[in-house]
Amino acid sequence: MKTFAIPYAAASLPFSCEESELRGVVRCDPPQADGDGRSLVAQALANPVGCERLRELARGAQRVLVITSDHTRPVPSHITLPPMLDEIRAGNPAAEIKILVATGVHRGTTRRELTEKFTQELVDREEFLVHDAAAPGMLPLGTLPSGCKLSVNPLVGWADLIVADGFIEPHFFAGFSGGRKSILPGIASAKSVMTNHCSALIGSARARTGILEGNPIHEDMCAAARLAGLRFVVNVLLDDDKHIVAAFAGDAAAAHEAGCRRARELYSCRAACASVVVTSNGGYPLDQNVYQTVKSMTAAESCVNEGGVILCAAACEDGSGGEEFVRWFSQSNGPRDVLDKIERIGADDTIADQWQAQILARVMTRASVALICEPKNREMVESMGLKWFADLDSAFAWAKNSLGERYDGVTVIPNGISVIVEEQ
Repeated sequence: MKTFAIPYAAASLPFSCEESELRGVVRCDPPQADGDGRSLVAQALANPVGCERLRELARGAQRVLVITSDHTRPVPSHITLPPMLDEIRAGNPAAEIKILVATGVHRGTTRRELTEKFTQELVDREEFLVHDAAAPGMLPLGTLPSGCKLSVNPLVGWADLIVADGFIEPHFFAGFSGGRKSILPGIASAKSVMTNHCSALIGSARARTGILEGNPIHEDMCAAARLAGLRFVVNVLLDDDKHIVAAFAGDAAAAHEAGCRRARELYSCRAACASVVVTSNGGYPLDQNVYQTVKSMTAAESCVNEGGVILCAAACEDGSGGEEFVRWFSQSNGPRDVLDKIERIGADDTIADQWQAQILARVMTRASVALICEPKNREMVESMGLKWFADLDSAFAWAKNSLGERYDGVTVIPNGISVIVEEQ
């Protein structure tokens, strides 16, 4: 027997199969972090890509806006933010600094979540504000390549200098996370996020994991960062334990591009196709709801045979992650019906969470999907047309039985969030 520890919440779930059944293990092996990454961040700040040091940029800036990731992202901001703040104050000790938590259209980060992510000391010492995409008074900045009208948090107009921290990983429709995403969707208006995530752009064959060139969503995000004046970023790459293995700082575009090149080297791996694919959303914090699990399912989509089964482990302690997202499936006649409805919606009429529903429906038209999550979610999961199981071994037994003679083996993608699956 071959046994795997599949990430789940803050721990893992066991999964076992006969070695003869195993068609492949799709995972990358990034170097293990040496320490907590502070030295890597310090080196990146001292040697920025494509621009001068942050302290030099800060010299003439009286009002500095620092954009940081919310509680749903594993960015170790308690490590990245303090040296950024030190750099700013080294250039201008009198600078007024506001830290804006980029929530996109997620719910607001709570005070408890702020202290857990940034430390009590940092939250008590600095001025933190949480972005609300639905708030009135958003600042209009212009039109993006897709025709989307961009509006952002009004603090962009307040600031003399805008910088951000973040992390780079494969992203299932933006190509990679990080960099320009701090602006769109990070601190954009709900309307701008909706239009950027419209069915036409999400449906593009270039809007896929690891693809930047020709990706219309990425192109809009880059334009948004330029219009907002994002000058400097600190972006890190993480290992499976969420520790920093590389850091890139500097010009918002150039540093992000350098980080993406390194991410491709670390996270690319060959597809191994099978009728059953087992994956996870990488454990906490990315497996807190069903909405987020769609990301890892797209990695499984790249390996599962047509008509096969995807088994995804994610605790979903927060439940669905969006009631509108659930309703797309609970009130439709299967995934093809969901796709048909969404594809008829124009960009200006995009509905909250339809992009996640569109991608999940696409996956479900290729394969049956079972979600291994907490029992409290069973009714909701099954209302979406997904199978629910409490453990992977039971789900695997069901999958093999369902497939019958079509079962030809299993591929394991331990962390579907962290891989770029390349065709064989």
